Amino acid sequence: MASLIVLSGSQKDNYYPLGYRTNVIGRSESLMIQIVDERISRKHVTIAYDKEKDEYHAIDMSSKHGVYINSNKIKDETRLVDGDFITIGTTMLWFTVEDFPDRESALLHYKKVGERLRPTYME
Repeated sequence: MASLIVLSGSQKDNYYPLGYRTNVIGRSESLMIQIVDERISRKHVTIAYDKEKDEYHAIDMSSKHGVYINSNKIKDETRLVDGDFITIGTTMLWFTVEDFPDRESALLHYKKVGERLRPTYME
């Protein structure tokens, strides 16, 4: 089961397990995944699970400012892969196919994964 971790913005470090349902993300208070960001539409992006293909897809819901996967603006339904960065408004989310028992273990996993991207400095 996949998860999202909020990497920036007012909800930084929030963790959302996605399950196998369709998830709508936006700033509307009626949504399961509400992101409070003035550049996010009320219903901004859908993350949908395709059971037959066992994969997740992002779909822009005609948002004003668009949806970016790894800095590329999406126009059509776009397949998500482990480690993708999703930017909506000024908020960045990290998509992972990992399943975690709680928020703390999800954040710990992200921090460990991010560590391998950092260079080693030599003096």
